[in-house]
Amino acid sequence: MLPDQIKTAIEQLSKLPGIGPKSAERLVFYLFQRDDSHVKDLANALSNLKEGIVYCERCCNLSESTLCGVCESPGRDQNTVCIVENPMDVFVLESTGAYKGLYHVLHGAISPLDGIGPEQLTVHQLNQRFEKEEIEEIVLATNPTVTGEATAVYISRQLNPRSIRITHLAQGLPMGGQLEFADPDTLKRAIQGRREV
Repeated sequence: MLPDQIKTAIEQLSKLPGIGPKSAERLVFYLFQRDDSHVKDLANALSNLKEGIVYCERCCNLSESTLCGVCESPGRDQNTVCIVENPMDVFVLESTGAYKGLYHVLHGAISPLDGIGPEQLTVHQLNQRFEKEEIEEIVLATNPTVTGEATAVYISRQLNPRSIRITHLAQGLPMGGQLEFADPDTLKRAIQGRREV
């Protein structure tokens, strides 16, 4: 029989994405075996996680001030905006060092079955940006899921009358992948998105 504090910690950790009950148990027992300062540092970091964090007024990304570091950077291409679903997507794209434009974070994807329409996302703020900024290209970087694709289609239709160049991240086979294990949709996109060598 486990003490209530340990059970509660396991229950709370297992609510996190990607952490099942067994992983939560391992984490709790790992933390229990560490010295008190290690556990207190983690608890303080989690407790203060949301303090001082706001949404960037321009792109809706996470920030410590009214504008995030990307929007404040003078070296960024101010005419290109990459539209992503979540702040984590910005982090992942930035880690590649390949993209030098701005972002717009939607905070989700259109999913009528879940009651999420454009009104629940930051589509209104995106439209406001087009009124104020001289944007020449939109890069749609929504996830390759049904909801991500629906969101990309919705946004491209909204922006189409503005005669803005709209591109989509390339999709297809991953490096190191094998054709025999690829699903038909991935293969179809890989064939359609082929380029000259």
